[in-house]
Amino acid sequence: MSRELKPNLMYAALARHEVAYVLIGGMAAILHGSPTITNAADICPRRDRANLTRLAAALRELNARIRTSTEPDGLPFACDAEFLERMAMVNMVTDAGQFDISFVPGGTDGYEDLVQRAVTFDIEGVLVPVASLRDIIHSKETANRAKDHAVLPILYALEDEIAARGDG
Repeated sequence: MSRELKPNLMYAALARHEVAYVLIGGMAAILHGSPTITNAADICPRRDRANLTRLAAALRELNARIRTSTEPDGLPFACDAEFLERMAMVNMVTDAGQFDISFVPGGTDGYEDLVQRAVTFDIEGVLVPVASLRDIIHSKETANRAKDHAVLPILYALEDEIAARGDG
């Protein structure tokens, strides 16, 4: 499995399968202008059966496997809507790098909440719905993890910079 993050391949697969999702986490922050680095792309998908079926098809296309610290190439899993319906969170390794799903990111009520304020970025011709910077910050504040505390000052400064420019 590839360890190099190739998010454009993930976005393209999600688009081909018409998956409804919002990009969250570090990659979303980077698209807003954060200078931070991430090693995974994170999404919050809509949780209805039809969307989970499309998501599972995209994950199979990307050769998704469950990420564990003991198996560098990941572990196979039942990549279908039924499996995804039972999960709150799934961390995977794919041909396009690390790919994580969170159905209810910290500080949110999930997809329906995030999509209301999401902004769309055109990434190499693929329209990618991205959580608002405010939602990213709120989620990181709520998650209360050390890695989130480390980037929050950067995200606060970015939010202030965008507000000063009048872009947000």
